Amino acid sequence: MTHATPTQAPTRRLILTTRIPVRWGDMDAYGHVNNTVYFRYFEQARVEWLEQAGSAVTPDNPVAPVIINASCTFLIPVNYPSTVVVRMYAGEPGRSSVMTWYELGVEGDDRLYSEGASKVVWMDPGTGKSVPLPDAIRAGVS
Repeated sequence: MTHATPTQAPTRRLILTTRIPVRWGDMDAYGHVNNTVYFRYFEQARVEWLEQAGSAVTPDNPVAPVIINASCTFLIPVNYPSTVVVRMYAGEPGRSSVMTWYELGVEGDDRLYSEGASKVVWMDPGTGKSVPLPDAIRAGVS
């Protein structure tokens, strides 16, 4: 009988921490932040990271980061009023992509409220084909 070797957890590097106020309109009929809004919080962290790394999402940028998958595990409901704290992590870069992970908490509370992930791929908007990661992105996650 052979035993499988446990897979090694991917290497993650903290690349950004941001705080986002919860808006009244973020809530749903149950009185807590709607599940779709968590993806917007992760998106905001990702956009801030891209801007800081010199790869802002703009129509005139010759390469564009796109998301090819995204996930979120909801652990504790977030309520208004509060400020969410999103920590964004990146994995080892590939040729044209990097895996990212998110931890979402609430300011003043040490508990983990949700966690998520997304794979970001750089592409040429004109062709729709993947392109190598920009040097600044590669350097920032390596």
